[in-house]
Amino acid sequence: SASGSLGQTATISCTGTSNDIGKYNYVSWYQQQPGLNPKLLIYYVNSRPSGISDRFSGSKSGNTASLTISGLEPEDEADYYCASYTASNTLHSSESGWGS
Repeated sequence: SASGSLGQTATISCTGTSNDIGKYNYVSWYQQQPGLNPKLLIYYVNSRPSGISDRFSGSKSGNTASLTISGLEPEDEADYYCASYTASNTLHSSESGWGS
């Protein structure tokens, strides 16, 4: 889990392997708020779909991908998932929640 205060910056990390995150740029991040379907925040490591705030940014270093949320707002409290294509055609995913 990750935590931060309103207005601050929080970073969530997702560690994979050299066969997924380390090898491909097909890393995406999703936000799931209580009772709602997951929403795509980031794709291709650092691209944002239209309508997604630029407070959300993605990056990758080696086998680790990161999601950074700047200017934390109350509605950012949610579960966050990363997903990556892998050499074995399976999905590597993890979950992290942010709370005040």
